[in-house]
Amino acid sequence: MADARTRGRLVGQPLLYAISIFASLGVFLFGYDQGVMSGIITGPYFLEYFNEPTAIEIGMMVAVLEIGAFFTSLAAGMVGDMIGRRGTLFVGALVFTIGGAVQTFSVGFWTMVIGRIISGCGVGLLSTIVPIYQSEISPPNHRGALACMEFTGNIVGYSFSVWTDYFCSFIESHKSWRIPLLIQCVIGAILAAGSLVMPESPRWLIDTGKDDEGLRVLADLHGGDLNNTVALAEFAEIREKVQEEASRSGFATLVKLGRIGAMWRKYKRRVLLAMSSQAFAQLNGINVISYYAPRVFEEAGWVGRDAILMTGINSIIYVLSTLPPWYLVDRWGRRMILLSGAVVMALALVATGYWLYIDIPQTAKAVVVCVIIFNAAFGYSWGPLPWLYPPEIMPLTIRAKGVSLSTATNWAFNFWVGMTTPVFQEWIEWRLYPMHGFFCVCSFILVYFLYPETKGVPLEEMDAVFGEDERDERLDNESERASLITNSPPMHDHHAISSPTRRYEEGGWFSRLFTRRSAYQPVASEDE
Repeated sequence: MADARTRGRLVGQPLLYAISIFASLGVFLFGYDQGVMSGIITGPYFLEYFNEPTAIEIGMMVAVLEIGAFFTSLAAGMVGDMIGRRGTLFVGALVFTIGGAVQTFSVGFWTMVIGRIISGCGVGLLSTIVPIYQSEISPPNHRGALACMEFTGNIVGYSFSVWTDYFCSFIESHKSWRIPLLIQCVIGAILAAGSLVMPESPRWLIDTGKDDEGLRVLADLHGGDLNNTVALAEFAEIREKVQEEASRSGFATLVKLGRIGAMWRKYKRRVLLAMSSQAFAQLNGINVISYYAPRVFEEAGWVGRDAILMTGINSIIYVLSTLPPWYLVDRWGRRMILLSGAVVMALALVATGYWLYIDIPQTAKAVVVCVIIFNAAFGYSWGPLPWLYPPEIMPLTIRAKGVSLSTATNWAFNFWVGMTTPVFQEWIEWRLYPMHGFFCVCSFILVYFLYPETKGVPLEEMDAVFGEDERDERLDNESERASLITNSPPMHDHHAISSPTRRYEEGGWFSRLFTRRSAYQPVASEDE
């Protein structure tokens, strides 16, 4: 029976979904902020107010947000470890709101740039901590679906900003661009207020010695009963993992001082995979469309408000494309979705470049179709999964710092794409789109050969997927099985043969590329 204190408050599945919806507000914000500029930079009143800005000036106003986001995403890991996931959400939302206010009441080019940088600082904190918070709250069999729901919130924010731009374009004054910027302040204030009532991450609480509070949150997530066997088992597993990591030579110092260099040496493969997922999320071309869709459609022949309307229609398809992963990500797995998405995106981008190159009467409609297909493929694959994958594969004690690096990678490449796209649209024209199609092909190759599957793996068992330091762990914790590390296992020893590390070693480099993708076997499988 649930504790009496649970009366009148959310527990169990309602609490889990409430947290997911609330966390989605964080990604809604930076989805809105990424999309809101795409519509206003083509508006006559905006162009008049900022004295017909050049391509470089427009690129700076759009992309400078990523400068603030880059630096705070690097710091977000340490901030998240010091003040908690919930506290970081509050700070991020507050900073974002302040930046939005500066943009709204901008008096010139540099005021807008400063406001974008401040908002970027808030976005950097939110974009790092929200995926961590979500992954640490979610059960393993629903973690992928909940993360994809969170990404849907991001695209709903983007779509909402585009349609806000469209309807405000009918206002015959400078309010046509100030009102869309003001709305983001309201949303930021709501998120800041909501962060004060949401529960803290139980894994962070346990990692910082607040075991009773951590158990309380875990119990609430499992219905509110402090004696719930699942909650107690999860609590014991998390605490054991924290103690194990802290007891390793030099690792407690790493956790306390946050020495990123040591983290890099110990988990280099995981960090590189996490960073690459975020890098290709940008190199695959999404923000060529998200930031500059009206300009893309103007290239194809749509004019003025019609270009924004096409962007709005595209955004609706984009939102709908994020729904299938809710169901598929925990059934098909991460790899299949990333691979198929990369193929469709590459074809759509090449086709976009082709239609712009031949420039015939059908080009305008054909480009809209190609962009919609590209956005749908991204929304189904490389949109949500690079936000899910890094916090999944990082160990608890360095999760915030590792995700900080991957998110900073996102914003670094995000800045490059946002800053260079207007210039490339003038310099290399239609060739811009096949160029990003080439990056899609590169991402396919990377995932096919190097990305392991993480579907259904509990966060505390992720070491088994990568096999990192598995020998040391066995020597320290299972000395009676040390012979399995140094000697070949007997052919009848089924468990030794099925070890992820053993299978990886026996097959050489070829097995290293392919076997690791699906070698994980649940720890508790024998008991079920």
